[in-house]
Amino acid sequence: MAHHHHHAQLPRAALVGAGVLIAFTIVAAAFGRLTGAGVTEMPDGRAIQVRALDFRDTADGGVAVRDHASGEAVARIAPGHQGFVRGVLRGFARARRLAGVDDAPPFVLTRWADGRLSLHDPQTGHLVALEAFGLDNAAAFARLMPPLAADAAHDTGGRANGHVTRKEPAPGRGGDHEHHNG
Repeated sequence: MAHHHHHAQLPRAALVGAGVLIAFTIVAAAFGRLTGAGVTEMPDGRAIQVRALDFRDTADGGVAVRDHASGEAVARIAPGHQGFVRGVLRGFARARRLAGVDDAPPFVLTRWADGRLSLHDPQTGHLVALEAFGLDNAAAFARLMPPLAADAAHDTGGRANGHVTRKEPAPGRGGDHEHHNG
């Protein structure tokens, strides 16, 4: 009785393609690691506003936001609204559950001198650079900060609460130009 062994042969082009793909992946990962290209991280900076916030679910499915230090009500997120804020909070809550950390300590919202915002959980070390998800999403968190003082808004390069602000020159300092349309 003769046994016939059939060995499945992979096409040479598929093997070469797979090898090229693997090599490219290794080179791209090394390039990213060495140059920082494609890496999102929080650059060092100076915090100009820091607010510890408590987020608590309400009976109707909303979220109550309070300033941790003062107990002041900051905002109420209605059920089904502010999906980005809710998604970030779910991620933070999950990280706390996995770490076995109590949900009572506040999260820390920080506005940096260059206008960036971050949300940090000191209990787990979890940090989210909010601009990484777009300015509209970062603005949802910016609304949870008190208004910036004029000098702090100037430090952000004119960006405050996700909006561009412009400082007008004082009268008599070269800024008094009349514009006539017509």
